[in-house]
Amino acid sequence: MTAAVGHTEARPTEDVVLEIQGMTCASCATRIERKLNKIEGVEASVNYATEKARVHSNTGVSISELLKTVEDAGYTATLPAPPEPAPESTTAALSPADRETEALKQRLIIATVLTVPVVLMSMIPVLQFTNWQWLALTLASPVAVWGGWPFHRAAWVNARHGAATMDTLISVGVLAAFGWSLYALFFGMAGMPGMHMTFQFFATPGSASEEIYLEVAAAVTVFILGGRYIEARAKKSSTEALNALLSLGATSATLVRDGVESSVPVASLVVGDTFVVRPGEKIATDGLVISGTSSVDLSMLTGESVPVDVNPGDRVVGATINASGRLVVETTRVGADTELSRLGRLVEEAQTGKAEVQRLADRVSAIFVPVVIVLAIGTLITWLLLGADTSIAFSAAVATLIIACPCALGLATPTALLVGTGRGSRMGILIRGPQVLESTRRIDTIVLDKTGTVTTGQMSVESIAVAESADSASETLVLQFAAALEKGSEHPIAQAILDAAEARDLPIAEASSFTAVPGQGVHALIDGSLTLAGTASWLEQSWSLVVPEELAAAVAEGEAAGRTTVVVAWDGLVRGVITVGDTIRPSSAEAISRLRALGLTPVLLTGDNAGAAASVAAAVGIDDVRSGVTPEGKLAVIRQLQQDGRVVAMVGDGVNDAAGLAAADLGVAMGTGTDAAIAASDITVMASDLLVVADAIRLSRATLGTIKGNLFWAFAYNVAAIPIAMLGLLNPLVAGAAMAFSSVFVVTNSLRLRRFR
Repeated sequence: MTAAVGHTEARPTEDVVLEIQGMTCASCATRIERKLNKIEGVEASVNYATEKARVHSNTGVSISELLKTVEDAGYTATLPAPPEPAPESTTAALSPADRETEALKQRLIIATVLTVPVVLMSMIPVLQFTNWQWLALTLASPVAVWGGWPFHRAAWVNARHGAATMDTLISVGVLAAFGWSLYALFFGMAGMPGMHMTFQFFATPGSASEEIYLEVAAAVTVFILGGRYIEARAKKSSTEALNALLSLGATSATLVRDGVESSVPVASLVVGDTFVVRPGEKIATDGLVISGTSSVDLSMLTGESVPVDVNPGDRVVGATINASGRLVVETTRVGADTELSRLGRLVEEAQTGKAEVQRLADRVSAIFVPVVIVLAIGTLITWLLLGADTSIAFSAAVATLIIACPCALGLATPTALLVGTGRGSRMGILIRGPQVLESTRRIDTIVLDKTGTVTTGQMSVESIAVAESADSASETLVLQFAAALEKGSEHPIAQAILDAAEARDLPIAEASSFTAVPGQGVHALIDGSLTLAGTASWLEQSWSLVVPEELAAAVAEGEAAGRTTVVVAWDGLVRGVITVGDTIRPSSAEAISRLRALGLTPVLLTGDNAGAAASVAAAVGIDDVRSGVTPEGKLAVIRQLQQDGRVVAMVGDGVNDAAGLAAADLGVAMGTGTDAAIAASDITVMASDLLVVADAIRLSRATLGTIKGNLFWAFAYNVAAIPIAMLGLLNPLVAGAAMAFSSVFVVTNSLRLRRFR
């Protein structure tokens, strides 16, 4: 969407988000941020990963002024289009980010196909047939010009604003190699039939005009395009969190008007409308229950697996699922005011507010690039002033530019990232990009969501208590009667009871005259006996059944620990209590130990009650427990820890964790969780195992170490080789070969990550 200046001229702004186009590296974001912050009363934060700027103003600066400021910096800005749910059609048009990535991919493929024969002919003498150099020129020209156009364009924009980035050095290096090759072919001896490439370590007077460096120009372009493509794919995924959230919402609602039901789009609902929600359907939007009782699956919001009972007068949230009874709901919030939209804004704000992690190569290039250009020009002038042959002067200058061309620098990050992430994918670990790796080195605190992370998120029978009276049944009989009642139900508690009965190979009788009371319990006839299973209060108040003292104690103990208790009765007597609870993952305790060994302090964060949270924390060895926390509260806890000086990682799996995952310095999502959580995270662990989280952090740190090692040796190679080239002791072809060797070294060093265990 393009913002029309005419409509924004008079609009003051307090907080606004701008979408930025044209950024190619983190230094671009820094430049835009600096320009915006020069406006009086403006505080701006530009995020290179999300390509967005969040601007706060207390002086009523118009949006048109903000847009113009970005344009004056050499980039473009627009107001973001209103987010829409992802279309179900698979033929939907590609987003701008998708189109950009696809175009880069096509450019990379074409450039690679053209470059391979150029490199082979240039480096293998036996392939150098008569006039081969003209074929090489034909193949390399589109690569150097069209393939490298993104770098040339960015370098020109930066030059217009008095700045230099990696794009500048790439463009200058490619054009220097290509330009000298053109000179040698058309004005030197390189275009003569029978020309062969020579390979000499030291420059020979007058020989520069006989050598071409087309393979250098083409290969550098392909290598850097490959790195940019990997980076573009990582950046594109940063916008998926909001889309994943929006896709959770219902698309239609059953509207009730004048007693007539009709299906309408959710977008057409207004506050005050009444709609029906049948069992298994998503609740269309936030509202108030007018009639009906049911259990609602709030796991989307709370992350907790046990449905919550709702009755007339209770509030319900859009996108949650009605598990059992029929509900009639009055609409209270629609559109951007709903809980789902609010969670989406939390994720977006957390992502935009992340601190930028500028790559080392981009930071150093701001100084390195102009220095190299000055050195190359100085080399040319110095040799000419000393009376040297023009060929020697140009040879030394070109060798200086080529040896400084950042091929190894461009490969340092993407190759290590490619190998590291490839190794991670085989281990079930997905790392989103190079900015993630820096975070893994610095984190000292890891916040863990309880349900689905430390625990399985699946209910299971933990204990069965039997009444002490003489006519009471055994544990087996209590479980059999309860399973017969729950047979056919999809409720998590019912499923846990059925799983326990099946695990013991117990026969399950058929129930008749079955009746369910939502939120209370069920009753039916089993083998001629009236059997009930439900809450203790329901049996006492509705059926006048007395819960024995020892069973009442079991109920109280279970509820204090955050468990769910099911009281079972038949033939007019309460026979037993089945306690059901979430299951702790077998590996969680060992995983906590490994995380501590990595220097991390674990914190348990959950929306569950204090009893359940304390019980789980004690079992796995966590001292710091935060219970009863809402999605907003989780985000607040993360930010409070950060304000206290902690560098925080968060592990979660639910939509309710998405904002916290995005705000944390490092977000780790369990792959069995929701798409929203995965999209908002920095690392995704596909296995439902906390042990793999520790492996993910170790792998990320190892990958970061490899990247830094690559960058160090790439710069060291430049620093050591540039003086040799300036002295005229390095043939430009050798400079190209040396540059290729540095690339081989970087790739080989990166391949060591394949041995990570």
